Amino acid sequence: MSAENSKVGLPISPDDIYKAAKRIGPYVHRTPVLTSARLNEIFGAELFFKCENFQHIGAFKARGAHNAVFALNDADASKGVVAHSSGNHAAALCLAAVNRGISAKIVMPHNSARVKIDAVKRLGGEINFCEPSISAREAGVEDIMARTGAALVHPYNDAHVIAGQGTTALEFLEECPDLDALLAPIGGGGLLSGCAIIAKALKENIFVCGVEPLHANDAFRSWKSGTMQTNTNAETIADGLRGQLGDMALDIFLEKIDHVIEVSEEDIVQAMRLVWSELKIVIEPSSAVPVASLLKQRACISGDKIGIVVSGGNVDLDALPW
Repeated sequence: MSAENSKVGLPISPDDIYKAAKRIGPYVHRTPVLTSARLNEIFGAELFFKCENFQHIGAFKARGAHNAVFALNDADASKGVVAHSSGNHAAALCLAAVNRGISAKIVMPHNSARVKIDAVKRLGGEINFCEPSISAREAGVEDIMARTGAALVHPYNDAHVIAGQGTTALEFLEECPDLDALLAPIGGGGLLSGCAIIAKALKENIFVCGVEPLHANDAFRSWKSGTMQTNTNAETIADGLRGQLGDMALDIFLEKIDHVIEVSEEDIVQAMRLVWSELKIVIEPSSAVPVASLLKQRACISGDKIGIVVSGGNVDLDALPW
């Protein structure tokens, strides 16, 4: 399979994703793809699960963070890196910083999951807590950049981060080239937009679908209207998907995404429990969102061979939703 050039004007091309794969190769896992005869029977389709919950730090975010950190020149890297994140990007950036031998400062909402806070501390990141709002996150980052000169590695609105996340789909389609459809959750949109760029380059007719919680549906509304929409109150159990959609992702969505599906909180919990039960793996609520779309909206998803990106497995075992 060969990649075609992306439309001029998009923030990344397929070539950027190939370069990212080479850059991050020494630092990330090539994660497994799992199947389940029982889940195939339940949903009436062949399902393939790309298990990024087995990635370093337990989430796909390790890919984008390493690509961004190792793309920095030495002078910028020497001042360290900074980001805002509810957890997975934070831990990923700290790991990438450790691997490059630089410092990482993280602005985290005070209501972030304990397991994610602990991961950042374990990896040596400096945590600066803030109120759980996009404006508070961004203000915290701007203050740190002004004081330290640290380089911003945005969790999703960054070309290097998006390219790194796209390596998920590159690996997926190398292993499962016959996929009819690719599903991924949407938070800031970095994962889905990177995956869409390479998936459409490798297989033009693949159905690429994003899924997000109904209570944090800025991506659906933005994709539908063609203009950026915001969430005023993103209260969802899928804490990794509370971030605002990035404008880089929206540009890609409008050209490359075939459909966006909204799912209820109840369906997210049901899907999460179903995957735990049938695949025997730990996934977090954000990872269950694409599976939730199959529970009641299977007819919206084209094809019989469906690839699902399991985005992460960092969940507080003392606060399970059932």
